[in-house]
Amino acid sequence: MSHLLSPEEALLDEVLYESGPLREIILHNDDVNTFDHVIESLMEVCGHDPIQAEQCAWIVHYKGKCSVKRGTFDQLEPRCTALQDRGLSADIE
Repeated sequence: MSHLLSPEEALLDEVLYESGPLREIILHNDDVNTFDHVIESLMEVCGHDPIQAEQCAWIVHYKGKCSVKRGTFDQLEPRCTALQDRGLSADIE
């Protein structure tokens, strides 16, 4: 039995195929940056609302890292660089 894609699923598959694989910006814990700085940076660079940014900051604090943004490499690279320019430890996986 074959699985037929809905028009929406087919369009999504086409867009993802053309734009490249999805990746994530991973924010890592450090002993330098304050919670306020991390939260402000996530709101300004990644477009998080205050609650989402605070939740990510707590996850990073307790778990050591957190995925803060998903997209293609081309979409994520400028944001990751902006986080790094603010002194945060971030990379794309």
